[in-house]
Amino acid sequence: MASETGKVSGLLEKVRRGEEGAREQLMEAVHGELRLLARRYMRQEHLDHTLQPTALVHEAYLRLFPDQQVDWKDHGDFLRCAARAMRQILVDHARRRNRAKRGGELNRVPLNSSVAVASDQ
Repeated sequence: MASETGKVSGLLEKVRRGEEGAREQLMEAVHGELRLLARRYMRQEHLDHTLQPTALVHEAYLRLFPDQQVDWKDHGDFLRCAARAMRQILVDHARRRNRAKRGGELNRVPLNSSVAVASDQ
C-alpha cells in the first residue's frame, strides 16, 4: 500500500508539471480504488438508478481534470476530491431526475401583474 501511495504521489507530481500522459497514468493507477468508491456510493442509491459505477468513475475523471491546472497534495487529497466529485455527480443526477418527474421540462411562465388578474366576485 505504501509503495502504491508513493507511485500515486509521483504521478500527481507529474500531473502538476503537466507531463504528457501523466493524467492517464494516474487514472490507471487509481482506477481500482475509484471503482470501489463508486460501487460503495452506488449501493446507497435506489436499485433503479441508471448510472453505473464505471460511468460514475468516468464522470468524476472529467470533473477532476478540468482545463485549468490541478494541485492535489497527495494520494489521500486526490481520493477526497474524487469522492467529492462522485457525490456531486450523484446529487446532480438525482436533481435532474426529480426535476423531470415534477414537470421540469415544461415551459415556465413568470407570474406578473399583467397575467395574474384576480376577480373579487
